[in-house]
Amino acid sequence: MSTTSYQAKRSQLLTYFDRTAVDAWRRLTSDEEVGRIRASVRAGRDEMRRTLLAWLPEDLSGQRVLDAGCGTGATAVELARRGADVLAVDIAPKLVELAADRAPDDLPGTIDFRVGDLLDPALGRFDAVIAMDSLIHYQPDDCVRVLGDLGRRVDGSILFTFAPRTVLLSMMHAAGKLFPRGNRAPMIEPVRHRRLCAMIERNPGLRDWSIARTRRVHSAFYISQAMELRR
Repeated sequence: MSTTSYQAKRSQLLTYFDRTAVDAWRRLTSDEEVGRIRASVRAGRDEMRRTLLAWLPEDLSGQRVLDAGCGTGATAVELARRGADVLAVDIAPKLVELAADRAPDDLPGTIDFRVGDLLDPALGRFDAVIAMDSLIHYQPDDCVRVLGDLGRRVDGSILFTFAPRTVLLSMMHAAGKLFPRGNRAPMIEPVRHRRLCAMIERNPGLRDWSIARTRRVHSAFYISQAMELRR
């Protein structure tokens, strides 16, 4: 899949996560003390990770799982602890390098960290995909196109998150525009749950898929919603 909006956003994300904010993300995803706002984001992300992992079997031995937008690798490590063979992909080389440095050596499963595009067909087929907070910056149309492309290469489940359109999130979204341009994170793209479901149902690549579960996680400055797609 390649649209102008998808490629433009991908370029913004690469610049932000590999240059502007790499140290902030290193601290956020570590055990270092952080401020109140980042602490709430950390707590929200930890809860979201637990939610997504709870929707997968405890034993993933022999399963090939794609961690789409692996960031600093926390999800990939937990998947490998369950015995999965994980392909952890991110567009930001510095985050991938940090993830590989942090990963333990004695995991039951394996992790193959790669810099690249999660839609690269050369990555092959998977039993499951987790895309935690890696699609929230893309326009809803592009997000669903990504899911449709993944749906053609996944045999079991697709777990992803989206930014739900709520009053509070819209206010936080607007407040972010007040920061100096150089300090802004790439904007998220909130979408209403009902609209997203309708778009998923219309996508040809997801014709054999159904929405199984969904759960919203709200931790002060972190708001995201998990969704499970299953064949």
